[in-house]
Amino acid sequence: PWPILVSFSALFTVIGFVSYCHNVKGGLLLFFLGLFLLLGGISCWWRDVVREATFEGKHTKAVQQGIYIGMILFIVSEAMFFLAFFWAFFSSAINPVPQIGGVWPPTGLIPIKPLGLPLLNTFILLTSGATVTCCHHSIVGGLRKRSIYSLFFTVFLGALFTGFQYVEYLNAPFSMSDGIYGSIFYMLTGFHGFHVIIGTVF
Repeated sequence: PWPILVSFSALFTVIGFVSYCHNVKGGLLLFFLGLFLLLGGISCWWRDVVREATFEGKHTKAVQQGIYIGMILFIVSEAMFFLAFFWAFFSSAINPVPQIGGVWPPTGLIPIKPLGLPLLNTFILLTSGATVTCCHHSIVGGLRKRSIYSLFFTVFLGALFTGFQYVEYLNAPFSMSDGIYGSIFYMLTGFHGFHVIIGTVF
């Protein structure tokens, strides 16, 4: 039942969020209900996959290959998702339309300085990539204590990144409703931040 539950939960979450954004009564309740069912469904689904693989031994070579291909397709779909937003950014930046003043960034919009908080967050993310790689090699090498320290430091850096992203949003001189620039900025950084939060939690 998990694929159907997760699918409908994701649908309810999106419908609830969109309803809340349009001030529809009950939208926030539907969003949290969908999110609760989504997280519960995903947790139970993963629990069953792990149980089937480790305790029941049901993962034959064909099943393992299917899971491997599924993960590859998931990663490719994530890459295409972000590629679409980068495409929108570069298309708007290289060929700005007259409606935004024919320049990029649009006329009257003050962009965030890239050498401040964004550069620090980039450094934090690169460092977290190094620490999680250290954790992986420590697990493979049987160095349990070192792997725990590395994983803890990775989670700390993920939380730190999320906090700095929040500060950046609070101090941004533009909002999501400020045309194509604001929309692309918040969609790209928001979804990227969401991925960091998921990685930090799980």
